[in-house]
Amino acid sequence: MTAFRKAAGPGLYPARHADELNQATLTIVSFAVLFTLMLAAVAALGVFNTVVLTTHERRRNLGMLKSIGMTPRQVTVMMVTSMAALGTLGGLIGLPLGVLAHRLVVPASVRAAGIDLPVSMLHVWHAPGLTLLALAGIAIAVLGALVPARSAARLPIAEVLRSE
Repeated sequence: MTAFRKAAGPGLYPARHADELNQATLTIVSFAVLFTLMLAAVAALGVFNTVVLTTHERRRNLGMLKSIGMTPRQVTVMMVTSMAALGTLGGLIGLPLGVLAHRLVVPASVRAAGIDLPVSMLHVWHAPGLTLLALAGIAIAVLGALVPARSAARLPIAEVLRSE
């Protein structure tokens, strides 16, 4: 049987070619997932840094709000809500820019590499996926804001007002 296959030539076995196509597709999708996770980590760290700096700049204001009766839970909710608003704004700006970058960069990369990709690999953006990405941006902002907001809410009023 193997002698027959060797004599017949590799072109008669389309499964071999399909495996190579699947391997290329798997490689491209794997790199896309890896880059997405790395970008999500960078975005989360950027949000965390922004919240820490905002909290540090607003220490006196937060102390004043707490001195007139704002509870630590209210301070936490206020900080997280403000960061969720920034996450929403970032998603509304970033999603169209990301789709535009994809539509420009991927075809240019494919042409530069001299490979053929199926059209399905180029048209990957659909409304449910974009909605999930927008929600993920908000979730990253909220999760990045929780720790600094809770630490700001726990600051003693006298210490904050005295140190500024």
